[in-house]
Amino acid sequence: MLAMPSGTPACPEDDRQHRLAAQLADMIPGAATIRVSLNDPQHAWPHPHAIVKDEAGETLKLGRNTARFAARWILRVWPEADWSRPHVFDLADANLTRSDAVAADRGC
Repeated sequence: MLAMPSGTPACPEDDRQHRLAAQLADMIPGAATIRVSLNDPQHAWPHPHAIVKDEAGETLKLGRNTARFAARWILRVWPEADWSRPHVFDLADANLTRSDAVAADRGC
């Protein structure tokens, strides 16, 4: 990552996550969360896959390219995440959590 003359990163990670959330919210109107995994049910090999839900928890229909772009953007912002498990990106607070952790928080 590029650094400014002060030695601080030119694009702090926290700021990057919030910018991504804003970009995805603009790209997918009504989206509240995006569940990302490498297990696209239409492919036998690992492939970026996204499921977008609105505030009510209803799944939003997306085109294949939009879903793939959203998944790839999220994967690139968090390369250190354990992508063997699905994760949920909350657009309101720009936080990424493992989807099994989200289910445990809800008492599921």
